[in-house]
Amino acid sequence: MITLRTISYNDFFECIQLEPFEHQKQFVASNLYSLAEAYIASANGDFVPMPYGIYAGEDMVGFIMLAYDPADPDDGDDESVYKICRLMLDKRYQGRGYARKAVEQALALIRSFPYGEAGLVVLSYKPTNDRARRLFSSLGFQETGEMNDDEVWAVLEL
Repeated sequence: MITLRTISYNDFFECIQLEPFEHQKQFVASNLYSLAEAYIASANGDFVPMPYGIYAGEDMVGFIMLAYDPADPDDGDDESVYKICRLMLDKRYQGRGYARKAVEQALALIRSFPYGEAGLVVLSYKPTNDRARRLFSSLGFQETGEMNDDEVWAVLEL
């Protein structure tokens, strides 16, 4: 069974040791970078970071970072959204369906609106990341045609 657990001091080191395959590193920031980004976002009030370890039973097999980004008319953000900022499965645990189950768990959590209402889940991925494109498309995400730097935006209506 796949579960998401908040990253704690006790499993921080385990989380930052997880890695994708070498050829996949171009698609995702390291877990250390992601946790540092979450800390800074939280400290500055930029958005609400939601970093989780992905567990298969008692084994941490990956990392997912969600975020709640409330509407801020001062910045031109007219609607609140949840984001899937990162998703990575350690190379030892890929090919077992864990990523899909983790995203399904994340979407269930998001639909409980833990930090506030929102109408969309947004994410982005590199156009050459076919595995991400297939996974998110199969879960109902639709590409918007917009780019975020060098990544394709996709959205899911809640």
